[in-house]
Amino acid sequence: MAAELLIAPEAEQDIVDAYAWYEDRRHGLGEEFLCCLDACIEGILRNPEMHEKVYEDYRRGFVRRFPYAVFYEYNNATVTIYSVFHSSRNPEKWRQRLL
Repeated sequence: MAAELLIAPEAEQDIVDAYAWYEDRRHGLGEEFLCCLDACIEGILRNPEMHEKVYEDYRRGFVRRFPYAVFYEYNNATVTIYSVFHSSRNPEKWRQRLL
């Protein structure tokens, strides 16, 4: 049974920003990003404990083809996504968001 999904407003903004950036680079690339992100999230929902904990109770899944990581927490059959983070950014930024 798949877990329930909650996406924090900050993570939603991360997604909007990444989509816009890729779409500005090439028409259709933003859609490709969303498809790969969706596949990553679907995998997380099917098996939320497959990714190891990277910080306290937070886990990280990687988006295929794009340099993004999805930071989430799994509690009581619910996956909460807190950040969709570009992997070249300073890791302190995602840690601060998770506090």
